[in-house]
Amino acid sequence: MPVTTTPYTHEMVIIHRVFRREAAMLPRLADGVRTGDTGRAGRIADAVREYAGGLHHHHQLEDELIWPKLYRRARLYDDLVERMESQHKLLDGTLTVIAGILPRWEAGAAAHLRAVLVEALQDHICVLTEHLDDEEAQILPLIADHLTVAEWDEVGRRGLESIPKSKVMLALGAILEDATPEEQRYFLGKVPAPGRLLWQLAGRRQYRRYVDELRGATA
Repeated sequence: MPVTTTPYTHEMVIIHRVFRREAAMLPRLADGVRTGDTGRAGRIADAVREYAGGLHHHHQLEDELIWPKLYRRARLYDDLVERMESQHKLLDGTLTVIAGILPRWEAGAAAHLRAVLVEALQDHICVLTEHLDDEEAQILPLIADHLTVAEWDEVGRRGLESIPKSKVMLALGAILEDATPEEQRYFLGKVPAPGRLLWQLAGRRQYRRYVDELRGATA
C-alpha cells in the first residue's frame, strides 16, 4: 500500500472508474433486451438499481464526510464544493427518472419503454461524466490538502462497511476488473487475509460468472 502523509486520493479515481464503466454499459444492456422478455428486463432492472444504490451511497458519504470539512477548511473554494452538491442533486434527479421507468418497463418489456429507459440512462451518463471529471480535477487536490489521512480512510472504511457480506466479492471484483496491477495490490492489501484467500479460491470465479450472466456478449 502507498505510504503517504496525505490522503491517497487516487483511490477515488479507481472507484469512479467502476461507476463510469457500469453506467456506460447499462444503456447497451437495456437496449439488448428483446421486446416481451420480462425475465431479462427484470435482471437488467435489478442491475440498474444496484448501480443506482451504490452511486447514491457513494455520494452520501461525500455529503456527510467530505463537503462539511472542505467548507470549514477551504473557504476560498466554496464555489467548487457548491458545484459538487449541485451536481449530486442533478444526478439524484436523473436516477429518480430512471427509477420511475424501471417498474413499467420490466413489467412488460415494451419496446417504447425500453427506448425511454435507454435515453434516461444516457442522460444520466452525461451528468455523471461531468461530475466525476470535475471532482477528480478540482476536488481531489483540495481533499489532499485539507483532509487528514485518517479522515480520508474513514470514507473508504464506511463505504466497505455498507456492502452486504453476500456482495463483498462482487464489489471487489468490480473494483479490480479495470485496475492496474499496482491498483489491484493496493485494494487487495486493504482486505483481511481471509478475504484475500476467499477471493483467490472462489470470489474471482463468482465475479466472472456474474459478469458473464449479466453482460453476455457485451462482456
